[in-house]
Amino acid sequence: MKLYKLFLFAFLFIGLCIACEGDLDTELEDDDELLADDFFSNPDAYKQAIAGVYANLSLTGLDGAGSSNIQGLDAGTGQYMRGLFNLQNLSTDEVIFTFENDPGIREIQRNAWSANNPLILGVFARATFQIALANEFLRQTTSAALDSRGVNETTRNEVNTFRAEARVLRALAYYHLMDLFGRAPFLTENDPVGFVQGEEILRPELFAFIEEELLAVENELLDINPGDASTYGRVNKGVAKMILAKIYLNAEVYLGSGNNRYDDCLTVCDELINSAYSLTPNYLFNFLADNNTNGAQNEIIFPVINDGVNTQNFGGTTIIIQGEVGGPEQNGESLGVQAGGFGGLFRVRRQFAELFVNTTLFENDDRNTLITQDRTIEINDIGDNATGFLITKYSNLTSSGEPGSDATFTDTDFPLFRLADVYLMYAEAHLRGGGGDLATATGFINDLRERSFGDTTANITSDELTLDFLIDERSRELYWESHRRQDLIRFGLYTGGVYNWSYKGGPQNGSAISENFKLFPIPESSRATNTNLGQNPGY
Repeated sequence: MKLYKLFLFAFLFIGLCIACEGDLDTELEDDDELLADDFFSNPDAYKQAIAGVYANLSLTGLDGAGSSNIQGLDAGTGQYMRGLFNLQNLSTDEVIFTFENDPGIREIQRNAWSANNPLILGVFARATFQIALANEFLRQTTSAALDSRGVNETTRNEVNTFRAEARVLRALAYYHLMDLFGRAPFLTENDPVGFVQGEEILRPELFAFIEEELLAVENELLDINPGDASTYGRVNKGVAKMILAKIYLNAEVYLGSGNNRYDDCLTVCDELINSAYSLTPNYLFNFLADNNTNGAQNEIIFPVINDGVNTQNFGGTTIIIQGEVGGPEQNGESLGVQAGGFGGLFRVRRQFAELFVNTTLFENDDRNTLITQDRTIEINDIGDNATGFLITKYSNLTSSGEPGSDATFTDTDFPLFRLADVYLMYAEAHLRGGGGDLATATGFINDLRERSFGDTTANITSDELTLDFLIDERSRELYWESHRRQDLIRFGLYTGGVYNWSYKGGPQNGSAISENFKLFPIPESSRATNTNLGQNPGY
């Protein structure tokens, strides 16, 4: 959805930072290279340039959905949100991918990956490229650079806000690298332009940098104002707080047992809950083609823009919605896409389905979008897309039932962060000793349930609010939103054999996996280019 335009030609920025990251091999896909001063001679160029940094979350290249500005990566594989979905959801109990012959898929969904997996490279490369883009924007917008171009005071004030947004977008990419890989090449705008190998930075230093950056720019960011259509999709104070809440909640994973920050997590969650955000009355409005205008914009703290005309890509909600379509059912039109979708791409694993079907309680839960008719809950053959339940959470239809602007590329924005997650984090931080109030935490959970059930029939008591309850409730509320792997790790359920889901570790019944799978390996091609990068244990 295009509430502010993501300028394709802003990817000319790539040409200015083509060799900023030594661990990447990027290729400029546009022949018309402009010098920086020429590009920024127009004051509007600063808006276009920051839009280019945002666009990296949605787009993969300059020449349409099939192009990639990172050499060696398939355009779909290298799309930012598709990469997150692969690593955070496909590697867990929530989803299965039918076509295991697609490069890298089998290893990811059976938890048997290596440092040569292309899906892992896609995430590492795209996130690192995001850092390069943000760094170059910051280089081109220093006080000295603005002075040399005679930029007026009004534009300077706007650029200062853009700079704060770029720093948050950079912190977001470093957060993903910290969470998924535990290490990253470290470069900022203060490093020289050119083929520079970033020094390696590990989780403790990454954590400190991300926290410091987010706290430093908070007062320079836009205020939280979900009703302002002109700023929809931009980083504001709420986005910075949300990333802080995430790193605080997972601090013991990142920094080691005993280094908890649950009190800080609860404090930030409380600030977000008491801000201008609010739950949309209809849960599924968060995942429709008009989720920028149907009320969901009040709940979505940070959307990644999908537009069927202007941000065409084979990731984001396009692959999710097209992938939800059943092979035998050919039910794509009910989701606002082509009848056959992407050939029965996705189904859910039995353990996820059981969160909804093991009891009649969830029959009237709006979050329960399972299609079970004429299907078995068990997937005996991954290649048989007639087995396993389907999910229809995301849709390319609007709240009035109209299809999106394109039957292939969807208009539905991806809700990377939502207020509902903040409610759940508050409850968890409280249970883990972060302070707050049990009655308040229980009330937040019941707010979510009343929204989904339409009444109080599924409300819980304070005694029922436990960590075991929360890990399941987080999946019911947030499935397919790129949180599950992180959650399972934090709850001690991802590795080992305490919790085995279908095809975990390989076999249909699942098996224990070793501790090293809590982190993904640094891609071998990235290590070959940047010799400063180490490798995670076990790879």
